[in-house]
Amino acid sequence: MTDEALTPDLAEKLGRLFDTIRRPDGKEYSNQAVAEAITAAGGPSISRIYLWELRNGKKTNPTKRHLEALANFFEVPVAYFFDDHQSKQIGAELELLGSLRNAGVRNIALRANDLSPESLSAIAAMI
Repeated sequence: MTDEALTPDLAEKLGRLFDTIRRPDGKEYSNQAVAEAITAAGGPSISRIYLWELRNGKKTNPTKRHLEALANFFEVPVAYFFDDHQSKQIGAELELLGSLRNAGVRNIALRANDLSPESLSAIAAMI
């Protein structure tokens, strides 16, 4: 995997995941909590500092195993990090999820899986 494959979007994509996918109490996951959960689930060793570096663009070339573990933790397809079309679709779904979270109707976002990114953006704008 080359730096060009993930830069400059990796930090932005991770930021979107952290901003949108929240703890059950609605607060943002910390780097420490994500690192501990990945390790506890049998994933690759990852530290809160390494996550901070990825989120801030200081590191841009994580292993495939790290990206798979992050995708698994946030419950998104690993293609979110690699495939532009998938990334755009999932990004639009995350945008909608963030909007719906504020409206208190998260379950509706789960039903929006087959909508186009444009439709999801339109719904998010309306909400």
